[in-house]
Amino acid sequence: MKNGSFRNFKNGFETVNGGAGSTGTPPQQKKTGGKIAVLAVLAILIVFLGLNSAYEIKEQEQAVLITLGRAQAVTEPGLHFKIPFIQQVKKVNTTIQGFAIGYSSDDNEVNEDESLMITSDFNFIDVDFYVEYRYSDPVKAIFASRDPLEILKNVSQSCIRTVIGSYPVDDVLTTGKNEIQASIREMILNRLEKQDIGIQLVNITIQDSEPPTLEVMEAFKAVETAKQGKETALNNANKYRNEQLPSAQARADGIIKDAEAQKAERVNEATAQVARFNSMYAEYIKNPVITKQRMFYETMEDVLPDLKVIIESPGGNMQMVYPVESFTGNEEDNAGTAAGANTGTDNDAAGPAAAGPQP
Repeated sequence: MKNGSFRNFKNGFETVNGGAGSTGTPPQQKKTGGKIAVLAVLAILIVFLGLNSAYEIKEQEQAVLITLGRAQAVTEPGLHFKIPFIQQVKKVNTTIQGFAIGYSSDDNEVNEDESLMITSDFNFIDVDFYVEYRYSDPVKAIFASRDPLEILKNVSQSCIRTVIGSYPVDDVLTTGKNEIQASIREMILNRLEKQDIGIQLVNITIQDSEPPTLEVMEAFKAVETAKQGKETALNNANKYRNEQLPSAQARADGIIKDAEAQKAERVNEATAQVARFNSMYAEYIKNPVITKQRMFYETMEDVLPDLKVIIESPGGNMQMVYPVESFTGNEEDNAGTAAGANTGTDNDAAGPAAAGPQP
Protein backbone atom coordinates (compact mmCIF):
# COMPACT_ATOMS: atom_id res chain seq x y z
CA MET A 1 0.00 0.00 0.00
CA LYS A 2 2.67 2.30 0.85
CA ASN A 3 4.62 1.59 -2.35
CA GLY A 4 1.50 2.05 -4.44
CA SER A 5 0.72 5.36 -2.85
CA PHE A 6 4.26 6.61 -3.45
CA ARG A 7 4.08 5.64 -7.15
CA ASN A 8 0.76 7.41 -7.53
CA PHE A 9 2.15 10.61 -5.90
CA LYS A 10 5.23 10.44 -8.14
CA ASN A 11 3.15 9.99 -11.23
CA GLY A 12 0.95 12.88 -10.27
CA PHE A 13 3.93 15.20 -9.61
CA GLU A 14 5.48 14.30 -12.96
CA THR A 15 2.12 14.89 -14.60
CA VAL A 16 1.87 18.31 -13.02
CA ASN A 17 5.43 19.20 -13.99
CA GLY A 18 4.92 17.94 -17.46
CA GLY A 19 1.83 20.07 -17.83
CA ALA A 20 3.56 23.20 -16.55
CA GLY A 21 6.55 22.60 -18.77
CA SER A 22 4.32 22.26 -21.73
CA THR A 23 2.76 25.70 -21.16
CA GLY A 24 5.83 27.75 -19.56
CA THR A 25 9.25 29.07 -20.81
CA PRO A 26 11.63 26.49 -22.19
CA PRO A 27 14.65 25.66 -19.99
CA GLN A 28 17.13 27.08 -22.54
CA GLN A 29 15.45 30.48 -22.53
CA LYS A 30 15.53 30.50 -18.72
CA LYS A 31 19.28 30.01 -18.70
CA THR A 32 19.82 32.82 -21.25
CA GLY A 33 17.75 35.32 -19.22
CA GLY A 34 19.64 34.43 -16.05
CA LYS A 35 22.97 35.02 -17.73
CA ILE A 36 21.85 38.44 -19.01
CA ALA A 37 20.72 39.47 -15.54
CA VAL A 38 24.02 38.35 -14.02
CA LEU A 39 25.98 40.23 -16.67
CA ALA A 40 23.92 43.36 -16.09
CA VAL A 41 24.52 43.17 -12.36
CA LEU A 42 28.24 42.62 -12.94
CA ALA A 43 28.37 45.58 -15.34
CA ILE A 44 26.63 47.85 -12.84
CA LEU A 45 28.96 46.63 -10.11
CA ILE A 46 32.04 47.25 -12.27
CA VAL A 47 30.84 50.74 -13.17
CA PHE A 48 30.11 51.48 -9.52
CA LEU A 49 33.50 50.20 -8.42
CA GLY A 50 35.22 52.11 -11.22
CA LEU A 51 33.55 55.34 -10.27
CA ASN A 52 34.44 54.84 -6.62
CA SER A 53 38.02 53.83 -7.26
CA ALA A 54 39.14 57.04 -8.99
CA TYR A 55 39.22 60.62 -7.71
CA GLU A 56 40.59 63.89 -9.02
CA ILE A 57 42.56 66.56 -7.16
CA LYS A 58 42.34 70.06 -8.58
CA GLU A 59 45.15 72.57 -8.70
CA GLN A 60 43.98 74.41 -5.59
CA GLU A 61 43.13 71.32 -3.55
CA GLN A 62 44.83 68.72 -1.43
CA ALA A 63 43.40 65.37 -0.37
CA VAL A 64 43.68 63.03 2.58
CA LEU A 65 43.61 59.32 1.75
CA ILE A 66 42.32 57.29 4.69
CA THR A 67 43.17 53.57 4.67
CA LEU A 68 41.62 51.65 7.56
CA GLY A 69 41.95 54.70 9.84
CA ARG A 70 45.45 55.67 8.68
CA ALA A 71 45.64 59.09 7.00
CA GLN A 72 47.99 60.06 4.20
CA ALA A 73 48.22 63.44 2.44
CA VAL A 74 47.92 63.54 -1.35
CA THR A 75 49.17 66.87 -2.64
CA GLU A 76 49.80 66.30 -6.34
CA PRO A 77 46.94 67.44 -8.58
CA GLY A 78 45.50 65.09 -11.17
CA LEU A 79 43.70 61.73 -11.33
CA HIS A 80 44.32 59.24 -8.51
CA PHE A 81 42.97 55.81 -7.57
CA LYS A 82 41.82 54.20 -4.34
CA ILE A 83 40.47 50.90 -3.14
CA PRO A 84 36.67 51.12 -2.88
CA PHE A 85 35.09 50.56 0.55
CA ILE A 86 38.57 50.30 2.09
CA GLN A 87 40.05 53.67 1.32
CA GLN A 88 38.28 57.03 1.74
CA VAL A 89 39.23 60.45 0.36
CA LYS A 90 38.58 63.84 1.96
CA LYS A 91 39.51 66.98 0.06
CA VAL A 92 40.68 70.30 1.50
CA ASN A 93 40.61 73.67 -0.29
CA THR A 94 44.08 75.22 0.05
CA THR A 95 43.24 78.64 -1.44
CA ILE A 96 43.23 81.79 0.70
CA GLN A 97 39.83 82.19 2.32
CA GLY A 98 38.46 84.66 4.80
CA PHE A 99 35.74 85.58 7.27
CA ALA A 100 34.55 88.78 8.94
CA ILE A 101 34.58 89.64 12.63
CA GLY A 102 32.21 92.35 13.83
CA TYR A 103 29.96 92.38 10.80
CA SER A 104 28.34 90.08 8.26
CA SER A 105 30.18 89.84 4.96
CA ASP A 106 26.92 88.98 3.17
CA ASP A 107 24.82 92.05 4.06
CA ASN A 108 27.32 94.24 6.02
CA GLU A 109 25.12 94.13 9.09
CA VAL A 110 26.90 95.01 12.34
CA ASN A 111 27.38 92.26 14.91
CA GLU A 112 27.74 94.16 18.19
CA ASP A 113 28.59 91.02 20.15
CA GLU A 114 31.81 90.79 18.14
CA SER A 115 32.53 94.44 17.28
CA LEU A 116 31.92 96.24 20.59
CA MET A 117 35.17 96.47 22.58
CA ILE A 118 36.72 98.54 25.36
CA THR A 119 40.03 100.38 25.11
CA SER A 120 42.76 100.99 27.68
CA ASP A 121 41.31 104.40 28.56
CA PHE A 122 37.89 102.82 29.22
CA ASN A 123 36.14 103.95 26.04
CA PHE A 124 33.78 101.77 24.03
CA ILE A 125 34.44 101.41 20.34
CA ASP A 126 33.16 99.34 17.40
CA VAL A 127 35.95 97.66 15.43
CA ASP A 128 35.48 95.39 12.39
CA PHE A 129 38.11 92.94 11.17
CA TYR A 130 38.61 90.65 8.21
CA VAL A 131 40.67 87.50 8.71
CA GLU A 132 42.37 85.66 5.82
CA TYR A 133 43.53 82.08 6.26
CA ARG A 134 44.50 78.91 4.42
CA TYR A 135 44.85 75.22 5.28
CA SER A 136 48.55 74.42 5.54
CA ASP A 137 48.32 70.73 6.53
CA PRO A 138 45.24 68.82 5.30
CA VAL A 139 45.78 65.85 7.62
CA LYS A 140 45.92 68.01 10.75
CA ALA A 141 43.08 70.17 9.47
CA ILE A 142 40.84 67.08 9.35
CA PHE A 143 42.04 65.04 12.32
CA ALA A 144 43.70 67.46 14.78
CA SER A 145 40.42 69.16 15.69
CA ARG A 146 36.74 68.86 15.01
CA ASP A 147 36.38 72.39 13.58
CA PRO A 148 39.69 74.23 13.00
CA LEU A 149 37.93 77.23 11.47
CA GLU A 150 35.89 77.76 14.63
CA ILE A 151 39.07 77.54 16.68
CA LEU A 152 40.67 80.20 14.47
CA LYS A 153 37.65 82.47 14.95
CA ASN A 154 37.76 82.11 18.74
CA VAL A 155 41.53 82.67 18.86
CA SER A 156 41.21 85.73 16.62
CA GLN A 157 38.49 87.32 18.75
CA SER A 158 40.46 86.66 21.93
CA CYS A 159 43.64 88.23 20.53
CA ILE A 160 41.73 91.18 19.08
CA ARG A 161 40.12 92.05 22.41
CA THR A 162 43.42 91.64 24.24
CA VAL A 163 45.30 93.98 21.91
CA ILE A 164 42.50 96.57 21.58
CA GLY A 165 42.28 96.67 25.38
CA SER A 166 45.93 97.73 25.60
CA TYR A 167 45.62 100.78 23.29
CA PRO A 168 43.87 104.13 23.86
CA VAL A 169 40.86 104.99 21.76
CA ASP A 170 42.74 107.63 19.72
CA ASP A 171 45.23 105.06 18.46
CA VAL A 172 42.46 102.63 17.51
CA LEU A 173 40.60 105.31 15.56
CA THR A 174 43.51 107.06 13.86
CA THR A 175 47.24 106.52 13.94
CA GLY A 176 47.69 103.16 15.64
CA LYS A 177 45.86 100.84 13.24
CA ASN A 178 48.93 99.41 11.54
CA GLU A 179 50.64 98.71 14.85
CA ILE A 180 47.47 97.12 16.25
CA GLN A 181 47.09 94.86 13.21
CA ALA A 182 50.72 93.73 13.49
CA SER A 183 50.35 92.95 17.21
CA ILE A 184 47.14 90.96 16.67
CA ARG A 185 48.65 89.01 13.79
CA GLU A 186 51.75 88.08 15.79
CA MET A 187 49.66 86.95 18.76
CA ILE A 188 47.39 84.77 16.60
CA LEU A 189 50.37 83.16 14.85
CA ASN A 190 51.95 82.28 18.19
CA ARG A 191 48.75 80.64 19.46
CA LEU A 192 48.14 78.71 16.25
CA GLU A 193 51.71 77.45 16.33
CA LYS A 194 51.15 76.05 19.81
CA GLN A 195 47.83 74.40 18.90
CA ASP A 196 49.07 73.06 15.52
CA ILE A 197 45.65 72.43 13.93
CA GLY A 198 46.74 72.61 10.29
CA ILE A 199 45.36 76.09 9.60
CA GLN A 200 47.51 79.15 8.91
CA LEU A 201 46.74 82.84 9.31
CA VAL A 202 47.55 84.84 6.17
CA ASN A 203 46.52 88.34 7.23
CA ILE A 204 44.16 90.29 9.48
CA THR A 205 43.06 93.85 8.72
CA ILE A 206 40.93 96.47 10.43
CA GLN A 207 38.00 97.25 8.14
CA ASP A 208 36.48 100.04 10.20
CA SER A 209 36.64 101.57 13.67
CA GLU A 210 34.18 104.09 15.05
CA PRO A 211 32.53 105.13 18.32
CA PRO A 212 29.33 103.27 19.21
CA THR A 213 27.02 106.34 19.40
CA LEU A 214 26.40 109.34 17.14
CA GLU A 215 27.28 111.92 19.81
CA VAL A 216 30.58 110.27 20.59
CA MET A 217 31.28 109.91 16.87
CA GLU A 218 30.78 113.66 16.33
CA ALA A 219 33.08 114.42 19.26
CA PHE A 220 35.77 112.17 17.85
CA LYS A 221 35.39 113.80 14.44
CA ALA A 222 35.92 117.20 16.06
CA VAL A 223 39.01 115.89 17.81
CA GLU A 224 40.28 114.45 14.55
CA THR A 225 39.70 117.78 12.79
CA ALA A 226 41.67 119.55 15.51
CA LYS A 227 44.49 117.04 15.16
CA GLN A 228 44.57 117.59 11.42
CA GLY A 229 44.74 121.34 12.02
CA LYS A 230 47.60 120.76 14.41
CA GLU A 231 49.41 118.67 11.83
CA THR A 232 48.84 121.36 9.20
CA ALA A 233 50.23 124.05 11.50
CA LEU A 234 53.24 121.89 12.30
CA ASN A 235 53.86 121.23 8.63
CA ASN A 236 53.64 124.95 7.83
CA ALA A 237 56.00 125.75 10.69
CA ASN A 238 58.46 123.12 9.50
CA LYS A 239 58.18 124.51 5.97
CA TYR A 240 58.92 128.04 7.21
CA ARG A 241 61.81 126.75 9.29
CA ASN A 242 63.26 124.90 6.31
CA GLU A 243 62.96 128.06 4.24
CA GLN A 244 64.55 130.33 6.85
CA LEU A 245 67.32 128.09 8.13
CA PRO A 246 69.42 128.13 4.92
CA SER A 247 69.35 131.94 4.65
CA ALA A 248 70.07 132.35 8.35
CA GLN A 249 72.89 129.83 8.08
CA ALA A 250 74.26 131.73 5.09
CA ARG A 251 74.15 135.01 7.01
CA ALA A 252 75.82 133.38 9.99
CA ASP A 253 78.51 131.94 7.75
CA GLY A 254 79.04 135.40 6.23
CA ILE A 255 79.39 136.99 9.66
CA ILE A 256 81.82 134.29 10.72
CA LYS A 257 83.87 134.75 7.55
CA ASP A 258 83.97 138.54 8.05
CA ALA A 259 84.99 138.08 11.68
CA GLU A 260 87.71 135.66 10.66
CA ALA A 261 88.92 138.12 8.00
CA GLN A 262 88.98 140.98 10.51
CA LYS A 263 90.73 138.74 12.98
CA ALA A 264 93.40 137.86 10.43
CA GLU A 265 93.75 141.53 9.48
CA ARG A 266 94.09 142.63 13.10
CA VAL A 267 96.55 139.86 13.86
CA ASN A 268 98.63 140.75 10.82
CA GLU A 269 98.50 144.44 11.70
CA ALA A 270 99.47 143.75 15.27
CA THR A 271 102.27 141.50 14.10
CA ALA A 272 103.51 144.27 11.77
CA GLN A 273 103.32 146.83 14.56
CA VAL A 274 105.23 144.54 16.87
CA ALA A 275 107.87 144.03 14.21
CA ARG A 276 108.06 147.80 13.64
CA PHE A 277 108.27 148.49 17.34
CA ASN A 278 111.01 145.93 17.75
CA SER A 279 112.97 147.48 14.86
CA MET A 280 112.47 150.97 16.30
CA TYR A 281 113.50 149.79 19.71
CA ALA A 282 116.65 148.30 18.26
CA GLU A 283 117.45 151.65 16.62
CA TYR A 284 116.56 153.47 19.83
CA ILE A 285 119.07 151.40 21.75
CA LYS A 286 121.71 152.38 19.24
CA ASN A 287 120.89 156.15 18.98
CA PRO A 288 118.25 157.26 21.55
CA VAL A 289 118.38 161.04 20.76
CA ILE A 290 118.11 160.70 16.99
CA THR A 291 115.35 158.14 17.32
CA LYS A 292 113.36 160.42 19.64
CA GLN A 293 113.65 163.33 17.23
CA ARG A 294 112.59 161.17 14.30
CA MET A 295 109.60 159.87 16.21
CA PHE A 296 108.67 163.46 17.15
CA TYR A 297 108.82 164.66 13.56
CA GLU A 298 106.80 161.71 12.30
CA THR A 299 104.19 162.34 14.94
CA MET A 300 103.97 166.00 14.02
CA GLU A 301 103.54 165.08 10.37
CA ASP A 302 100.51 163.04 11.34
CA VAL A 303 99.01 165.56 13.78
CA LEU A 304 99.61 169.03 12.29
CA PRO A 305 97.61 168.61 9.02
CA ASP A 306 94.44 168.19 11.10
CA LEU A 307 95.03 171.17 13.42
CA LYS A 308 93.18 174.49 13.23
CA VAL A 309 95.67 177.33 13.86
CA ILE A 310 94.41 180.68 15.09
CA ILE A 311 96.87 183.60 15.26
CA GLU A 312 95.92 186.58 17.44
CA SER A 313 97.73 189.94 17.13
CA PRO A 314 98.41 192.12 20.15
CA GLY A 315 95.73 194.52 18.94
CA GLY A 316 93.03 191.85 19.24
CA ASN A 317 92.85 190.91 15.56
CA MET A 318 92.64 187.17 14.87
CA GLN A 319 93.74 185.30 11.81
CA MET A 320 92.87 181.66 11.21
CA VAL A 321 95.20 179.55 9.21
CA TYR A 322 93.70 176.20 8.11
CA PRO A 323 95.09 173.75 7.36
CA VAL A 324 98.74 173.82 8.21
CA GLU A 325 99.62 171.56 5.26
CA SER A 326 98.90 174.47 2.92
CA PHE A 327 102.27 175.97 3.84
CA THR A 328 104.01 172.86 2.68
CA GLY A 329 101.81 171.98 -0.32
CA ASN A 330 102.07 172.97 -3.98
CA GLU A 331 101.80 176.52 -5.31
CA GLU A 332 98.11 176.30 -6.25
CA ASP A 333 97.17 175.08 -2.78
CA ASN A 334 99.29 177.81 -1.23
CA ALA A 335 97.65 180.45 -3.42
CA GLY A 336 94.17 179.28 -2.54
CA THR A 337 94.99 179.13 1.13
CA ALA A 338 96.57 182.58 1.07
CA ALA A 339 93.54 184.08 -0.68
CA GLY A 340 91.27 182.59 1.93
CA ALA A 341 93.51 183.83 4.71
CA ASN A 342 93.60 187.36 3.25
CA THR A 343 89.84 187.42 2.89
CA GLY A 344 89.47 186.37 6.47
CA THR A 345 91.97 189.03 7.56
CA ASP A 346 90.26 191.81 5.63
CA ASN A 347 86.92 190.84 7.08
CA ASP A 348 88.35 190.76 10.55
CA ALA A 349 90.01 194.16 10.01
CA ALA A 350 86.91 195.70 8.52
CA GLY A 351 84.83 194.45 11.36
CA PRO A 352 86.61 196.39 14.15
CA ALA A 353 86.98 199.49 11.92
CA ALA A 354 83.30 199.62 11.24
CA ALA A 355 82.55 199.21 14.86
CA GLY A 356 84.65 202.24 15.86
CA PRO A 357 88.06 202.98 17.21
CA GLN A 358 89.61 200.30 19.35
CA PRO A 359 90.91 201.19 22.75
